[in-house]
Amino acid sequence: MLSAVRVEVADKPLAEADAGLVAVLVFEGDDLPAELRDARGADDVRGGYRKSTLIHPESPARVAVIGLGKPEDFAPERARVAAAIAVGAADGLRAHSLAIALPDTGAGADSADAAAALVDGAILASYRFDRYRSAQSEEDGEAPGKLESLTLIGDPAAAQPAESARIAAEAANRARELQDLPSNRATPAFLAERALEIAATHDAVKVKVIERDEMAERGMGGLEAVSAGTDTPPKLIVMRIEGEGPLTALVGKAVTFDSGGISIKPAGSMHEMKMDMSGGAAVIEAMAAIAELGLPANLLALIPATENMPSGHAVKPGDIITQLNGKTVEVNNTDAEGRLILADALAYSVELGAERIVDLATLTGAVLVALGSTYAALVSNDDEWAGEVFAAAERTGELAWRLPLHDEYKQLSKGTAADLTNAAAKRKAGTIYAASFLEEFVDGRPWAHLDIAGTAWDVGREYVGKGPTGYGVRLLVDLVRSQGSS
Repeated sequence: MLSAVRVEVADKPLAEADAGLVAVLVFEGDDLPAELRDARGADDVRGGYRKSTLIHPESPARVAVIGLGKPEDFAPERARVAAAIAVGAADGLRAHSLAIALPDTGAGADSADAAAALVDGAILASYRFDRYRSAQSEEDGEAPGKLESLTLIGDPAAAQPAESARIAAEAANRARELQDLPSNRATPAFLAERALEIAATHDAVKVKVIERDEMAERGMGGLEAVSAGTDTPPKLIVMRIEGEGPLTALVGKAVTFDSGGISIKPAGSMHEMKMDMSGGAAVIEAMAAIAELGLPANLLALIPATENMPSGHAVKPGDIITQLNGKTVEVNNTDAEGRLILADALAYSVELGAERIVDLATLTGAVLVALGSTYAALVSNDDEWAGEVFAAAERTGELAWRLPLHDEYKQLSKGTAADLTNAAAKRKAGTIYAASFLEEFVDGRPWAHLDIAGTAWDVGREYVGKGPTGYGVRLLVDLVRSQGSS
């Protein structure tokens, strides 16, 4: 398990900041604080967005001045980026502690939001996946910097939002580690064990793990079919937090390795398919964060977890299966497996009384064509619920863009010999008709689908780089928090 970063807020002068590196954030056109103006290198400082200058006052010894751009353009995302740049500077100096002076955001921005965003950016940028590397010293014999503590210098009132942000960002980093783990380690059983570990740590969380035999008894034909080709037992992980308000279901796709099955994927990028469980990882770790924060939530989480492998037992193109809600599906492409396991999980959430649902899934390559890695696709049958999910995405910087849902798209998932097909013959609206397929299993409940195939990894933002992002953890935590305050 990843080590946590200590976070505190302290109201003290810059000169008293006890950290390996101090970061000061400035807007374009602003002067440096008086105590830094005579520092060596101060004349080189620029306030342009993402600009960074290392200066050397008498105390503290090293200060990174990072530009935020024009004051009118400031938003929490810029604070996340600035914090990530500061972490990069600290890493280069092999500093294990970082202090960041809270910027004066003016009347147009919330200082609590800025503080939370700084914590987000710093902790997310500190993520490293090195558990399988042999211990190797650097040329000078020192290990690279690993952020151990973060101090925000400023108003102590920022302590509570900073601590909440720390919990959510640490959870996102744990989801990133689950994404990074190889599929021979992060199996369905491993994810189930992680959920049980969360339940053992937090009394509010209850967990049940449904095994293959019970899946068959219940009629979960999607999970049965997708898992048929693997020797690794599938799991349907059910997590529960009982609290106030309507029962909200969080559903996360967790294909721990997706070979494509008999419709096998090209070899070139198949190794990335260990991350086809990113939605499930986000849901598991969001539940851990929600429990740690003590949010008064009424939550149900379902994580259908399996490998998708080719073998003599594997489901074949043209096979017909029956999903949990009784609808039949022609499996015309075994690489469109995510919607099959999600269908059972969604239908089961309805059986268990879910009153509204949000699912996260690395579902379609088409979403990369439509939205790249900047936005996840948001598809919903309910404007109000979609608006709440969208607002959480905007607040956290885990962006989503709503795509339309129209009855005509259902023609693409209409079957010939069965009710539905999992893969349309026409290459049209791939992301939307996959979501339209899922809508068949929510029984009219308010439902929002997030296709995160473009945002789960290789985004390239300063605070997540090109590896796994843990997309969805902070969004879900914010969404649940907003329900409690509404």
